[in-house]
Amino acid sequence: MIDDPTTATTDGYPGVGRVLVIIPTYNEADNVEAIVKRVRDSVPQVHVLIVDDASPDGTGELADRLAAADDRVHVLHREGKGGLAGAYLAGFGWARDHGYDAACEMDADGSHAPEQLSRLLDALGDADMVIGSRYVPGGLVVNWPVHRLFLSRGANLYTRLALGIPVKDSTAGYRAYRMAVLDEITPNWRPPQGYCFQIDLAWRAVAAGLDVREVPITFAQRERGESKMNGAIVQEALLRVTAWGVRDRLRRTASWLTGRSDRTS
Repeated sequence: MIDDPTTATTDGYPGVGRVLVIIPTYNEADNVEAIVKRVRDSVPQVHVLIVDDASPDGTGELADRLAAADDRVHVLHREGKGGLAGAYLAGFGWARDHGYDAACEMDADGSHAPEQLSRLLDALGDADMVIGSRYVPGGLVVNWPVHRLFLSRGANLYTRLALGIPVKDSTAGYRAYRMAVLDEITPNWRPPQGYCFQIDLAWRAVAAGLDVREVPITFAQRERGESKMNGAIVQEALLRVTAWGVRDRLRRTASWLTGRSDRTS
C-alpha cells in the first residue's frame, strides 16, 4: 500500500481526506441533477466534478447551474465528445491540480448507487484502490438482460485468465483511487478507447504491487437515456486484453530464459 498519512478534516472523508467524485457526461440532462443530489445527500463531505463533453442536450448548462448553487459541485467543459477514458483522465488531472487526496469514478446514469459510495471510501482508508464489484459475494446486477450479464461475466473471467490478475470485476466503472496511486500508474498514460481502459488501470495497479480491493455493490441498468455500450466496444476490449496477455507472457518467458541462461553460464 502507498503510504498516505491523510487524516479526517472538516473538508474530507475520515481516513481518506479530500475526495472528488468525477462524473463524465454526454447527453445526460435527464440524469445529472438527480445523480449529483444523491451524491451530495449520501456523502456530504465529497466534492463532485461533472466532466461534460459539449453535450448538445444542454447537460453542460445544467451542470453550470448546479455548480452555481453548490460550492462543492464543479464543472469541467471539454470541447467535444472525447470518450470516457479521456474524460476521466482530464478529471484526474483536475483533482491533482486542486489538491484532492482521492478521486472516484461514477456513471451519470444512476447505474452506480451514490448511497453505496461510502463502502468504497471506507475500504480506501487502508487500501490504494477500491473497485465497486458486481461479482464478489454480496454484489448484484439488476434489470440486465441475461445475454449482457453472461457477456460481462465471461469478459471478466477471460480477463482474469489472460492477464493473471485476481480482480473479479476489472471492467467495473465504480472506483476510488488515492491520488498517489494515479500518479504512479498513469504518468504518460495513453488510455485505450472504450471500456477496456478500466481493465488497463486495474492491471497496472496490480502489476505495481498496490493494494487493490473489491467491495460489493448493486449495479442497476439505466432507466433514462441511451447506453454507450455496444458490440464494437466489447470486441475491442477482448482484442486488447488478448494482445496484452500474449505480450506479458512473452515478456515473462524471455525474462525466465535470460535468468536461466545467466545461472547456467
